[in-house]
Amino acid sequence: MGLRPRFRTPFSQLRDKFARYLIRPFEIFKPQTRLYIGFVGLVIVTTLLIGTNFSQRLTEDYKVGEVVSRTVVSPADITAVDTAETEKRKAAARAAVRPIFNYDSTRAGSSAQSFRAAWTELKDQKTDDGNGIWNGEGGQDVARVIIAHQFNENDLDYLTSAIREVGERYIYDDAETDRLRQEIVLVDVRNPSGHLIMPDPQNRMISLTSARRTLEERILNLQGWSQTEKAALVAAILPLLRPNIVLDQTASATAKEAEAAKVIPIVVSLKRNQVIAREGDSVTPAMLLQFAALKNATQGRPWQNIIGLLLVVIAIYLAVWKFTEHRSGSTSLTLSKRRAFALVGSAIVVQTALLRIGFILSDSLAAQMTRAPFTNAAIWNFAIPFAAAALLVALLIDTQLAFITGVVSAIFAGLLAPSGMQQSVYAIISCAAAVYGIGRYRERQSVTLAGLFVGGVNILMAVALLAYAESFSVNVILFAAACAFTSGLLTAVFTAGGLPINESAFGILTDVKLLELSNADLPVLGQMAIRAPGTNQHAHAVGQLAEDACRAVGANSLLARIGALYHDIGKLAAPEYFVENQHGENPHDRLRPVQSAKIITSHVTYGLRLAKEIGLPKQIADFIPQHHGTRTLHFFLRKAQALAKPDEVVSEREFRYPGPKPQFKEAAIMMLADSCEAAARSLERPDPENIRTIVQKIVDAIISDGQLDECDLTLRELTTIREAVISALTAIYHARIDYPGFNPPPLSGPLPKVPAAEIDSEERGISYRLPSEVPISEGGEVEDEALPRRSSQR
Repeated sequence: MGLRPRFRTPFSQLRDKFARYLIRPFEIFKPQTRLYIGFVGLVIVTTLLIGTNFSQRLTEDYKVGEVVSRTVVSPADITAVDTAETEKRKAAARAAVRPIFNYDSTRAGSSAQSFRAAWTELKDQKTDDGNGIWNGEGGQDVARVIIAHQFNENDLDYLTSAIREVGERYIYDDAETDRLRQEIVLVDVRNPSGHLIMPDPQNRMISLTSARRTLEERILNLQGWSQTEKAALVAAILPLLRPNIVLDQTASATAKEAEAAKVIPIVVSLKRNQVIAREGDSVTPAMLLQFAALKNATQGRPWQNIIGLLLVVIAIYLAVWKFTEHRSGSTSLTLSKRRAFALVGSAIVVQTALLRIGFILSDSLAAQMTRAPFTNAAIWNFAIPFAAAALLVALLIDTQLAFITGVVSAIFAGLLAPSGMQQSVYAIISCAAAVYGIGRYRERQSVTLAGLFVGGVNILMAVALLAYAESFSVNVILFAAACAFTSGLLTAVFTAGGLPINESAFGILTDVKLLELSNADLPVLGQMAIRAPGTNQHAHAVGQLAEDACRAVGANSLLARIGALYHDIGKLAAPEYFVENQHGENPHDRLRPVQSAKIITSHVTYGLRLAKEIGLPKQIADFIPQHHGTRTLHFFLRKAQALAKPDEVVSEREFRYPGPKPQFKEAAIMMLADSCEAAARSLERPDPENIRTIVQKIVDAIISDGQLDECDLTLRELTTIREAVISALTAIYHARIDYPGFNPPPLSGPLPKVPAAEIDSEERGISYRLPSEVPISEGGEVEDEALPRRSSQR
């Protein structure tokens, strides 16, 4: 068959495969359960997107002297403790408390006595070799040098005196240096009830390092000792010198907390609708306290806010579901109510995310600017694409669901925006412009035109809201107009990006996609024109009939016309076995009836297989089996019964199309148009009377056979369809007449007869003089292939 086009790109195939992988876990649930799961998911995601906005009702962090960018109003009666300011004052109170140090005046004497005791103990030791054991610091080197100097009492007095004199000074640990830069409270451990406040303690005290350095100098000045011996004494004596000023951490901490407890909490009281600050006011310390109280009040009830918002979101989505379930009219692309709700819900969620991001970006851009009006976040908000979801739904489903999508988006915009009501009004008008400002989605530039129209409406609304809410200048108007027009452009951008994704995810055929499928350069249609020209002509004629009939009853005429182009692609497997492609001999004359029936009915199964192979959308592929329904090849069946042996049983199943019967209006109209066109093509004189007779016969036969029992066509619509088909066939098979001057009659002989009505663009194979001669089966189908060729019929 040659090249077979893929109607999906590799990227779209990969995207669809990934989408199927994601939804596969949910396929184990029943449809109703999946609906509940999807509903809960929509509610949770939307609540999270909006709920995080509670703590940002007042987003600005002002400082004293700055200018307020917008009017701040208290939403309710608020009495709150300014925790931050209170803690700040408590911290200041703690920092002002003097640290408490303990002073031990006996530590110097204890150190000197410890050295003397070790000296005496060494002296009292009686050893045979003249060595002793030194029990103090420094090791045995100390013992050897002291024994070498024969326990000189003068040296002992000198050393203990040095220890005592240096140790009696105020000695602190080096780690406490920073705490001694301020006043301290000095408590004598011998008299805890008394205390001394010591200013500038660092200059009145000495660090442990300095004290030991001083003591080391005293030891090095000892006469009669070598440097090595003095080093041994230094190792023994310096560790005995310890700080006598020690921080009392428990007492200091208790004093700090006692002072912090004396701080009176800062209470801020606000009344409902109280204007805290107006736009342009300078920030004062009192305003900062009120701003902090307002933020704390909105942050203090997270669960209450979330629960309330959750109930609101549930109510809104329930209203959307009920609207979807009971909306007037029906979608032209047979999208089920659940899938329509899923599309609307997902569009609202994505729109809410865009709103959230948009408000954050607006605040960020306004905060980074230094010149008015660019510092006004409310004007930046005009650039947010509020209408993207509404426009997307309008293009994919219908205007009713699109408008409810816009209403919900506007409500959520009001919940997210600082200036709620004004932003909701702006959003709803923008969505209305997107929904009702364009016609059908017949070409890709429809999105661009819609975006431009939305931008124009947004400009008018932005200027109107500025005039209502505040005074403005030329610069403000120009900036607001630029932002509003940007909103329209962004609406077109996001909508254009979402269209192919949603078309694929929800199986929606837009008019643009349908028009792309009508391209005659597509290999399947090209092969049809070359290999099966009669079928190709038949498909175009049926498409015209179906389009006119669909337009008459409000069905999707474009879907029917494109479906007609592909409804007989299965005939490409054996085009010569179908009468419209035959020239002269009928190949069925050489076949058994059951073989002929199998060939004819197999064009449905082959067509479905071919449609799946080339990726034809399901809505188009459904025309292939449904335009024949479950009808029987009546004439082939009778022929088989006539040729059967007496004991041979002919199965009717072998002569029946696999079906199903038409499931939607367009497929039912296709069945009617397909049979009527084939019958009209077989008439020798397709004049209005013959056309009406044969069309009525076919319609009645199809109805009697029960082929329309599973679609939603009414009797009134069937009557309208019948008349539309008759009118269209009469227009197609009109008689051509000669015009004087262009086709002059011969000069001699009889005048030529007025020609019979002819088909404008093809020569018919078999022709029948009377409508009653056309082989119409009990199911209303023309079976030219079942009859042998006879000259009387040509």
